[in-house]
Amino acid sequence: MDRQPLTRAIPPRVTAQPPERLGDHRRRLVAGTLAAVALGAVVLAGCSSGKSANSKASEAASAVQKAASAAASAASELASAASGVVGGLGGAIASAQAEASAAISAASSAVAGIKGGLDAKADVAVEAVTIGSDGKAQAKLTVTNHGQQSYRYVIQLNFTDGSGKLLDATAVTVQDVAAGQSAQATARSNLDLPGTVRAEVGNAVRY
Repeated sequence: MDRQPLTRAIPPRVTAQPPERLGDHRRRLVAGTLAAVALGAVVLAGCSSGKSANSKASEAASAVQKAASAAASAASELASAASGVVGGLGGAIASAQAEASAAISAASSAVAGIKGGLDAKADVAVEAVTIGSDGKAQAKLTVTNHGQQSYRYVIQLNFTDGSGKLLDATAVTVQDVAAGQSAQATARSNLDLPGTVRAEVGNAVRY
């Protein structure tokens, strides 16, 4: 009787499309997961014909378990990394908001602390905001004393975005402006304020 030539089943090649522009850490995690899954497929397809069904099932189950464990580990690390990024962003935003709130409160208190002061918003003119090399917003003020005697001024200048949202505030003191005379000062933000920034007089008193 003629013997048929023995042929060995060639395990199918397992390919995986690389993730699109993931970070190095994520690429390594995903690649490890794909490799583990591929290992399970190769074991399933490449068991020799001389092994028993129980042996094949045992090897296949082991390979699948390893692949599942690797996938779970990768998912856990990705979730942890994502949580850290989100938490870091949230903390930075909260910190910036707290700083802005503290600056606005301090500027308001500086004006409110002047006892017996007279409203002087009409005496203050504000020029357009510029951004300095340090990232701080700044605006020049011109104070004109329309009174009949010399006055000192305390001015709360508010910095807002294009929609009018209050971003920061500072208090500026202008010393002894003679009656009928003008003086100039520069107000600077406490925070870095990118984008469109405007300035307006929130409050001003003379005393």
